[in-house]
Amino acid sequence: MSYRFIPQLDDADIRRQQEEGLANTLARVWNSPQYGSKLRACGLKPGDQLGLDDLARLPTVDVDDLREGYPLPLLCVPPTDVVRIHASSGTTGKRKILAYTAADVDTFNLQMARCYELAGLTAEDRMQIAVGYGLWTAGVGFQGGSEKLGMLTVPVGPGNLEMHLQLLQDLETTCFGATASMALLLAEEVERADLGKKIKLRKMICGSEARSEKMRQTIESKLGLQGCYDIAGMTEMYGPGTAIDCDAHEGLHYWADLFIIEVLDPVTLQPVAEGEVGEMVVTSLRKEAVPLLRYRTHDLCRLLPGRCSCGLNMPRHDRILGRSDDMLIYRGVNIYPGQYMAVIGEFTELGGEYQVELTRDERGLDHLTLTVERAQGVGSGNDAALAQALEHRLHKAILARMQVVVVDYATLPRTFSKSRRVVDKR
Repeated sequence: MSYRFIPQLDDADIRRQQEEGLANTLARVWNSPQYGSKLRACGLKPGDQLGLDDLARLPTVDVDDLREGYPLPLLCVPPTDVVRIHASSGTTGKRKILAYTAADVDTFNLQMARCYELAGLTAEDRMQIAVGYGLWTAGVGFQGGSEKLGMLTVPVGPGNLEMHLQLLQDLETTCFGATASMALLLAEEVERADLGKKIKLRKMICGSEARSEKMRQTIESKLGLQGCYDIAGMTEMYGPGTAIDCDAHEGLHYWADLFIIEVLDPVTLQPVAEGEVGEMVVTSLRKEAVPLLRYRTHDLCRLLPGRCSCGLNMPRHDRILGRSDDMLIYRGVNIYPGQYMAVIGEFTELGGEYQVELTRDERGLDHLTLTVERAQGVGSGNDAALAQALEHRLHKAILARMQVVVVDYATLPRTFSKSRRVVDKR
C-alpha cells in the first residue's frame, strides 16, 4: 500500500534515522542548562559521540524536571523561536508547559496526518472533533492533522452532544475524534434516537483514556463503523498522534523515525525482556524547542515483537495498561486498569464498562468491589454465577480477591471526557 505521509522504511532505514536523530537531539540538549547539568552528572561533555547502543549512559528526565524549569522548562532554543505552548491537563501543582517551534508544529501535524492515513482516511473524508481545545493539545492536534491531510474539519470540542448529532447529519461527517467515553455516549444516543441511517460516519478515532477491545466492538456495532482506532500521545510528545492501531488491531504502530521508545523496569530502569510490561521511556528525534531525552512517561506498556499482519514496517507497542505511579496497591498486590479490562473481555455476557471502589474497614483491612455491566440485551438471571466466575478468573489473573457486582447495561456513568473508573475511599 502506498502512503502520502507515512514513510516506507525497512529496519536498516529506521536504525539509520534513529542514529541521526539521536545525534541531533544530543547536540541540541546542550543548549539547556537543565539538560547540561544532568549530562555532566553522567560524565558526559559536549561533542561526545553516542549511538543507540549508548542509551543507557544517558540520564532520564521526568515530570519533576518540567516543573523545576517552569514556565519554559528544558528549553533548547531562544524564546523568540517559540511560536506556541501547550500544557498538561494536570490539576495538582503547576502545569507542565511545553514549547513549540514552527518546525515542531509542522511535525505535530505530520504525526497526526499519518495516524489518519493509517486509519484509512483521505482528503475526501470529513473530520468532526469532540476533544478539548485551548492549552490541551488534543483539539488543535486533531485539527492540524486533519487539515494537513486535506479533510473538511468540524471543530466542535467536547460535550454539546445535541450539536454534534446535528452536524453529523447536516455535514455528513465521516470520521469522529473523541475520548472512548464520549464515543460510547454518542453511539448510545445515535442508537436511542434511531439516527443510524441519517449519518455517514465510517471511522472513529479514540484517545486520552484506556478502552477495552469489547468497548471498541460496541462502538463499531452501534454506529455501523468500518473501524474504531486507538490513538496514543501526550503533551511532552507534541500531543496526540505518536501511535495508532491499524485495521488489524494488533497493537499501535509508533513513528520510529520520530521517537525511540524503550520499555524499562520502573524501579531499576533496566530494560525488560521483549514483550514484557514496563514503563515507556521516550527519546525524541526531531523536537526542537523541548527535546525529550529518555523521558519517563510513567505509562505501563510493552513493545510487541514481530511485524504486524497489515504489512507496515513500523514497530508497535501495546495499549497503555495504566501508569506506574497510578497503580492500585490492594492487599500488597499492584493492579493496573488493563488487567481488569483483559479479564472482563473474556466474558461475552459482559459489556466493556466497569468501576472499581476501594474501602477500608475498622480493622484496617482493604476491600475492593468491581462493578461491571451486563452486555446490552443480556438478562439478570445469571448474575450470581457470572459474578462468581469473574471473581474466580480475576483472582487467578491478578492474585487478589475482590467482590464483583453485576448491574444492568448503561448503569455506570457516561461522560464527555474520561470516565472515572477508580473510586478510592480509603
